Amino acid sequence: MKLRNTILVVCCLGLLVSCETNELAQYASNDRVKPYYEPAPFGMSYIDRGSVVIGPDDEIYQENTEAKRVSVEAFWMDETEITNNEYRQFVYWVRDSIARTMLSEQFPEFMRTEDERDNPLDYPHLNWEDPIEWDNPDFQEALQDLYLEADDRVFFQKSIDARKLIYNYQWVDYQQAAESRNKYNFETQSYNGTVTDIDGNVIPIANRKSFVFNETTPVYPDTLCWVRDFTYSYNDPMTEKYFWHVAFDDYPLVGVTWQQANAFCNWRTKIFNDYQRQSNSVDVFDYRLPTEVEWEYAARGGVERTLYPWGSYYIRNQMGCFIANFKPRRGNYVADSNHSTTTMPVGSYAPNNKRLYDMAGNVAEWTSTAFHESAYEYMSDFNPNVQYAARPDDPPVLKRKVIRGGSWKDVAYFLRNGTRSFEYQDSAKSYIGFRCVKTSFVDEFKLKK
Repeated sequence: MKLRNTILVVCCLGLLVSCETNELAQYASNDRVKPYYEPAPFGMSYIDRGSVVIGPDDEIYQENTEAKRVSVEAFWMDETEITNNEYRQFVYWVRDSIARTMLSEQFPEFMRTEDERDNPLDYPHLNWEDPIEWDNPDFQEALQDLYLEADDRVFFQKSIDARKLIYNYQWVDYQQAAESRNKYNFETQSYNGTVTDIDGNVIPIANRKSFVFNETTPVYPDTLCWVRDFTYSYNDPMTEKYFWHVAFDDYPLVGVTWQQANAFCNWRTKIFNDYQRQSNSVDVFDYRLPTEVEWEYAARGGVERTLYPWGSYYIRNQMGCFIANFKPRRGNYVADSNHSTTTMPVGSYAPNNKRLYDMAGNVAEWTSTAFHESAYEYMSDFNPNVQYAARPDDPPVLKRKVIRGGSWKDVAYFLRNGTRSFEYQDSAKSYIGFRCVKTSFVDEFKLKK
């Protein structure tokens, strides 16, 4: 009898728990309207999560870096390097946004202060629907400060002062926010720590916004890099035409600093998320520079312990042709191709197994990683990266950022998957560009085709 009563009580409890579980499950499922499928970004390849051995693949070239196995989360990567055409869209957007802001002071229609239902906006924003009539005399007068002064013009041509094309954006310093000393104190309802701002000033934490920094970046590339990088060399035509002439639209962008590359990524995120909101879709992960390890993982294309992105130990194919745009012989920049002595249009050579072009040669590429010779020894084995936001007064050694892939002016050694190099974050070179990545939300089978 006791056993029967016990069984009855257990069954009732089980029924009660089951009912509660079902109610909770039903309540929790009310927020899930439909499964999320991640849209495939245009021009990007999906790099699935995985594990890889990073570092030198040849015992002869061990340098100061030891090989190390790590794991990397899934992400998207641009199939090609950012081109002149793509970056010019960024420059034009900055130009137009500055112009619209200036015009709104005299022509209110260039600034929206109300929504579609005539409700006041908390933060006014630019009206991009009305075109800018650059030939309108009234507009020209309002935009006078955007142009070069009369005594600063070349050949008496009235043109926009590229030095005034400055992009402003904000970013969150999660590294400082995550420090234990900077935790929020619920008893005092305040922060007790300090943060170091981008100018190197140590300030008390007032609120969460103390971890948000304002970045101001001139966006126009340094076109003089073609002359500056090579002494006793005639490269004036590249300085004059390379960035803006349509003949170079599909060539890789060069002459941008690490900060400018980050600014482009921020702008690209803004443009994409604005489009997502207009179509009632959710925001996605930010576009950004790849970490050094993400870059190497993608370059290897799923093939471990090979020297080059094409999965081989050789720099020629079976027909004896070179497989990338680089400097194959001393003083001979055309041995790899007679089409160009410098950069070539992106995608001129075959991609690797992940459909990524020019992961070796053409232009070297910025990564988000701070350079340190022995970084592999102390980096995590899960999504490894070394981050440091260098301040203006920091010594040059702290401003080094990792570049990968080698360029049109480099010998084959710099094209290797495991070769590490660096450049200073405020330097602009005629052989360094970049491509963007974006962390992926889901597995490949849940991607929206």
